[in-house]
Amino acid sequence: MILTCLAAVALRTPTPSPNQTSTANASTNKKSQETAKGGSLSVGDRSFMREAAKGGMMEVAMGRQAEQNASSPEVKRFGARMVADHSKANSELKSLASKKGVDLPAEKEPSRWKSDKDYMDAMVKDHEKDLADFEKEAKNGSDPDVKQFAENTSAVIRKHLNLAKEIQGKLK
Repeated sequence: MILTCLAAVALRTPTPSPNQTSTANASTNKKSQETAKGGSLSVGDRSFMREAAKGGMMEVAMGRQAEQNASSPEVKRFGARMVADHSKANSELKSLASKKGVDLPAEKEPSRWKSDKDYMDAMVKDHEKDLADFEKEAKNGSDPDVKQFAENTSAVIRKHLNLAKEIQGKLK
């Protein structure tokens, strides 16, 4: 009697076809790869990290140009600060991205500006946008590590913005 019940259960339990088995395995493998590559992060968190990396690298590159080419000693010092502070933030972001499996974009050549005022105008505009983006991520992001990075970095960006506005106001 037990043998008959086992046979009946075996007949009713569908055996996956080879095609179903390979599809299930591919789905499981894809999910594992996504998790390893940051699949656990939301699209918004990954997008924020990539945009933050682009902006940070641009700040460093333009800061180097300001250190070398600016007329005003104050603008040169501001450029040096951008290099130092954004290099530190970029390093933290790279480490976080590596931990989360997020590929960051490569560095691009920054645009040139015509005057110290043009550079400082760009810095004010850029830091206003960055501050809004970082504060939004700190408030609405889904990953606690990415949110913490955004919160910590937004404090530095706010200082940069205030300093950029101060210097901008002195230039003609």
